Amino acid sequence: MYKNDKWPLLFILSLLFAGMLLVNHLVEESSKPVPKKENDPSYRADYHFTTPDKWKNDPQKPVYYKGKYHYYYLYNKDFPDENGTEWRHATSEDLVNWKDEGVAIPKFTNGNGDVWSGSVVIDKENTAGFGKNAFIAILTQPSKDGGKQKQFLWYSTDEGKTFKPHGEDPVLDNPGTKDFRDPKVVRDNERKKWIMLMAEGTKIGFYESEDVKNWRFTSDFQTKDIGLVECPDLFLMRADDGTLQWVLGVSANGLSSGKPNTYAYWTGDFNGESFAVDHEEPEWLDHGFDWYGGVTFDEREKSDPDAKRYALAWMNNWSYPHETPTMKEDFNGMDSVVRELQLKRDADADRYYLASQPVAALDHLTSYRDSFQQVKVDGEKTLDVSGDSYVLETDISWEDSQNIGLRLRESEDKNRHIDVGIHTEGQFSYVNRSAANQPDKSGQHVESKAPFSSEKRNVHLKILVDKTSVEVFVDDGRVAHSSLVYPEHHDQGITLFSEGGEAIFENLQVKHID
Repeated sequence: MYKNDKWPLLFILSLLFAGMLLVNHLVEESSKPVPKKENDPSYRADYHFTTPDKWKNDPQKPVYYKGKYHYYYLYNKDFPDENGTEWRHATSEDLVNWKDEGVAIPKFTNGNGDVWSGSVVIDKENTAGFGKNAFIAILTQPSKDGGKQKQFLWYSTDEGKTFKPHGEDPVLDNPGTKDFRDPKVVRDNERKKWIMLMAEGTKIGFYESEDVKNWRFTSDFQTKDIGLVECPDLFLMRADDGTLQWVLGVSANGLSSGKPNTYAYWTGDFNGESFAVDHEEPEWLDHGFDWYGGVTFDEREKSDPDAKRYALAWMNNWSYPHETPTMKEDFNGMDSVVRELQLKRDADADRYYLASQPVAALDHLTSYRDSFQQVKVDGEKTLDVSGDSYVLETDISWEDSQNIGLRLRESEDKNRHIDVGIHTEGQFSYVNRSAANQPDKSGQHVESKAPFSSEKRNVHLKILVDKTSVEVFVDDGRVAHSSLVYPEHHDQGITLFSEGGEAIFENLQVKHID
């Protein structure tokens, strides 16, 4: 037999080397998110848009091109270890089912830092010289000049798949203000020019251009009592009385003055340079706690205003952006469902308002439904129905009841639930998430309220329930409440309640979404 005196030493060294490889492998595996088993319960939404992984926040206004909506949003692939956002891309034909298209504008690819919010337009007439139908994005970057917020142009000649920077210099320099961001570019077809709105502290700046490269200041609009403004918006709509109305919107925080922290808007007149409001006090597109950075967009490419428009927003709040159990699944970021907007005139108040409803294509996701023609409730009644992903719709009427509504995602012992209802004495509609797991640890953002007339004795509610959210549309949708919730997975009960008298729930349907 061949004898080698070095064999024991080599054997020991081999064992040590193999052990080191095993330890390294185990360390690497332990640093990765734990993969979810096929049958494990998940907090990923069933029918809301969520980031594939890591982090998302602000949506950018989708554009329609060749039968698809192109949607870009702020994405951080390095979350939670490092900061810096880029633009990730998704497409959809129906605004319900989305296909991930990957990153379209990577971060830190030029000398001006990461990329923040802005907007995309399709240059049909080649006003910028990048070619007909080029996708043009104007967005904020902190710049290499001491981090000042400036506006830079990126363009795409491959139908929005990838963008290139238009040089290193801004197309709109910082005028000397701390907050100067979130450019929203719209086409003024009547005057054949581009309009850009800027969020500048508590005011909105207006700028104009013929080629989206060279911008001139025209005016500003000063807001009141809604704090720092972000993500401005401007569009023309045909109201239900046949008139054309301009709408100016902005994301804002009015909580300090008893107002929402969502999307404020005014109707008025835009003359191509400045905006004049019909009423000083804004309306609000949502009264919940988690509908921020909202954007609106056309249902298709067109030159004439239409009676319908779409909207969506980031479902989160900067008061608690990281308080989510979804990080155990390696993602943090969800949008509201897309809404259909209509502009209606309130003759009694002599003002216009936006009514919103979930996009109609959402109905195509219904797998089965439970229906109740009429349920009379004096006290409470638990339905023989359960679920964690559905659309519930009902008409409710009453005479003397003081508090009427539904307890959703209720536990078997009835201790945990989310309440949706009408408080007739207090004259408000509400969503109360205090009895469920929810992201606000301060306890200051647990019940959202919106005015409800004491003269009314009926209401129509449409309620969207998903794994981590509740969205409520009251009557025609002038009032909506959108809030994040994190119920226990097995809390799936539905209870109707009426305090102080009988309420009748009619045409009650629960459309389950698979």
